[in-house]
Amino acid sequence: MIIRTLLAAFVAAVALLTATGCAVTRGQETVGAYIDDATITTQIKARFVDNTQVAATSIKVETLNGVVLLSGFAKNTTEKSTAESIARGVNGVKSVRNEIVVRP
Repeated sequence: MIIRTLLAAFVAAVALLTATGCAVTRGQETVGAYIDDATITTQIKARFVDNTQVAATSIKVETLNGVVLLSGFAKNTTEKSTAESIARGVNGVKSVRNEIVVRP
């Protein structure tokens, strides 16, 4: 029984020492940054739903390190600029890339 306990402890120690866990490599976000970006995206989408001038289902929102990318389609330039204005108004947004296309 003692041998099993020692063996289990040894295996656990080796696993902890060799596991990389949530290591961040070049090009990846930290866990905290990922959570912040997800929060920004969620807040923008929620504001789109609340706003009657923006079709929330037609515009895609992506956030990476505080930079928001808006893509999709708008009915007119007013909707496109309103979506960008809403995104810029969310706390934590560093910049907005508005690639929304206005449908003719």
